[in-house]
Amino acid sequence: MDEVYEFLKKVKTYYIATIDGDQPRVRAFGTIDLFEGKLYIQTGRVKDVSKQIAANPKVEICAFDGKQWLRVAATLVDDPRIEAEQHMLDDYPELSNLYKAGDGNNQVLYLKDATATFTAFGGEPRTVTF
Repeated sequence: MDEVYEFLKKVKTYYIATIDGDQPRVRAFGTIDLFEGKLYIQTGRVKDVSKQIAANPKVEICAFDGKQWLRVAATLVDDPRIEAEQHMLDDYPELSNLYKAGDGNNQVLYLKDATATFTAFGGEPRTVTF
């Protein structure tokens, strides 16, 4: 999990795929946090992505650092605790003009049952689970 965190932190922007009915939806994300031994992302509860995750919490994340790809299949779990929200906001102070811990909109979710696959040109894929 630490390796996945470091990779996503390094690339800064990664992409999350969700399902909206029968239509896949992909969007860019830029928040990643380690809190209490779990890997977290952040969004707003008013956004379509939050509603899609609530309807089907299975997602895939994809990122590329110029040399290798990372794909992560996981289930996202909402963590409504103020402590989890604040930890994310402490790591991303630029979000403070949009979100506050406990504001009812700020949402942090952790990855559960995750399978991460690192792949590079010409190399064998390497998989880690957490």
